[in-house]
Amino acid sequence: QLLRNRGLTLALAESCTGGFVGELLTAVPGSSDYLLLDVVAYANGAKTQVLGVEPELLRAHGSVSAEVARAMADGALRVGHADIAVAITGIAGPTGGSDDKPVGTVHFGVAMRGRPTEHVHRVFPGDRDRVRLLAAYTALRLVHKAARSA
Repeated sequence: QLLRNRGLTLALAESCTGGFVGELLTAVPGSSDYLLLDVVAYANGAKTQVLGVEPELLRAHGSVSAEVARAMADGALRVGHADIAVAITGIAGPTGGSDDKPVGTVHFGVAMRGRPTEHVHRVFPGDRDRVRLLAAYTALRLVHKAARSA
């Protein structure tokens, strides 16, 4: 409702949530008023080819990193021609974690026109479904915060 009331548009770039944020938004009638793009860039190739994430960035920091989350958000903002973009990349599990990046690690990028791209990092508890759910709701909170500040 806040996006609609403020005349703002949104683009999403999802990895570990697999489109769940877009699913939650499009469950509400009229979401086409503000949701312009929801890219599920699960593979690194999709991150580079669709969102323009530099391969060197992926090699240097890994796909689950602050740098890649920011680049994904910037790419979604550019490709979607939106006012706000939120990106999510993480390790939902049950495998794929490490000491540095345990299962539940999620990085978010928040991009807005004319502002520096922000980063939020969380480590969520629970199984794969819980991590994805918490990440999706965190992304929605970030959208709300960005829309309020626009």
